[in-house]
Amino acid sequence: MTLSSHPRQRIAAAFAFARAEVLLLAGLALIAGAVLTFVDIAEDMAEADGRSFDWAVLKFTHRDPANPSDPVGPAWLDHVSADFSALGSVTILVTLVVATCGYLLLRRRALEALLLLLASGGGLAISQALKAFFERDRPPEIYRAAEVLNQSFPSGHAMLSAVVYLTLGAMLARAEPNWRIRIYILTLAILIALGVGLTRILLGVHWASDVLAGWCAGAAWATACWLLDRWIRTRTAGEKD
Repeated sequence: MTLSSHPRQRIAAAFAFARAEVLLLAGLALIAGAVLTFVDIAEDMAEADGRSFDWAVLKFTHRDPANPSDPVGPAWLDHVSADFSALGSVTILVTLVVATCGYLLLRRRALEALLLLLASGGGLAISQALKAFFERDRPPEIYRAAEVLNQSFPSGHAMLSAVVYLTLGAMLARAEPNWRIRIYILTLAILIALGVGLTRILLGVHWASDVLAGWCAGAAWATACWLLDRWIRTRTAGEKD
């Protein structure tokens, strides 16, 4: 005995609604957890325990007293770190975002282009505002293997790479029907964001807490933009129905 098309549609709609609710709750939980962790890191930053943690990580990754700017590991690691760190630079990210928006506009997907601009532009604005608010100094210059321009907390490279790569990963994953490929895309986006943050520590231009806070802020903002995207799509689909 088979279900008629009408009950089958109702069951499918119920499953779709339950899935949407679970994703909404998961997204909100991720945002709340990331924000709370960011606040906790910001509070620890001004305390002795937080500073001792940052110093311990910095000295662990820069052990050579004769050349403190040289991180642990083989000589080629310096060049790899500098190259990989560039994936989180404003220049590279802006180029990537503009190129992607151009493609989306040519495909007449203006909404996706607008949301990508909102995510990346909003992330940059939040990053700069947080840096100006906390005004934290960078690690001592003798540890730095790269030039720096502004304040230390949070790491702009870590935050913006999380925002841009997670947003692009979510967009690509949504268009991919194969769940294995979706997992691969999202995993790759996460690994790139993590790699950019870690290289900032190896280059001696950020404290470990700067990077951790940048990841938290970036993940929270990227998730908020993803939820906004889902809400707009749901409203648009409802109006079409």
